[in-house]
Amino acid sequence: MPTRVRHLLIGAATFLTQWLVLGRLTLWGAYPDVVLLFVAWFALRTGRRQGAIAGFGLGLLLDAIYGTWGVHAFVKTLLGFLLGFFAVDERDSITIQPTQAFLGGLVIALVHNGLLIAFLSLQTDATNDFLVFGLWFGSAVYTACVAGMLRLFA
Repeated sequence: MPTRVRHLLIGAATFLTQWLVLGRLTLWGAYPDVVLLFVAWFALRTGRRQGAIAGFGLGLLLDAIYGTWGVHAFVKTLLGFLLGFFAVDERDSITIQPTQAFLGGLVIALVHNGLLIAFLSLQTDATNDFLVFGLWFGSAVYTACVAGMLRLFA
């Protein structure tokens, strides 16, 4: 199977998993974002352009589902582009440990969720503690735990 087709199928499966399963597994309103983890992994493997394209496409699908037109697409495109700067040239040159996956996922999710709630609060004129503690910190820790578990079992 060609690499592009395999990446497309993995991206589609990740989106469907996010939408149908993980979006409903909330802990105190926080939910993990495996689409963000896929965009980060893909950008680190392929580079800026492909990371930005994957972030835009998957973010646009999430915007259609959640009704936040443009917010997910912009933030995921930006993170896919920025993480693409650190892309590795060789596939076997990087080995990620579960602790590194957890910490990397936490940092990426904190940046992503911070930008996401900033744009969502500007879009809806909402300010409350849930945006900061539930969506920003809670979802970032939840996403980091999922990243660590994925790396542990991968």
